[in-house]
Amino acid sequence: MAYRAITNDIEVSVGPSFLDGHSMPEDRHFVWAYEIEIVNHRDERIQILSRHWTITNAEGIVETVSGSGVAGKQPMIEAGARYSYQSAAPLDTPSGIMVGHYIIKTADDRLLKIDIPAFSLDSPYEIRSRH
Repeated sequence: MAYRAITNDIEVSVGPSFLDGHSMPEDRHFVWAYEIEIVNHRDERIQILSRHWTITNAEGIVETVSGSGVAGKQPMIEAGARYSYQSAAPLDTPSGIMVGHYIIKTADDRLLKIDIPAFSLDSPYEIRSRH
């Protein structure tokens, strides 16, 4: 995966890909899929409680998205284990950037903020990469 961050011994990797078949450039509709892998390097299990995204399009317009869990779940990740999921993001410009964080709960009920690395959303319809 192209982008990676480690916070509090939790590793988050992201691999975005442009979905040309789901995009309609003539209507300013561009769609990316992204796969996220979360690796728990801690000595205890964790649970992902929520996510928060900041999505910025090529014109600098910012949208924030927050919600419970990831992909409709609040998964438990055992010590040394990994969890992967896929999701998608639409934009009205041919490029953008996403960054975010998770709130996780540790085995002893502490809440921690875990960084999701910033990743670039670039399409072949962008004249040059901005990110």
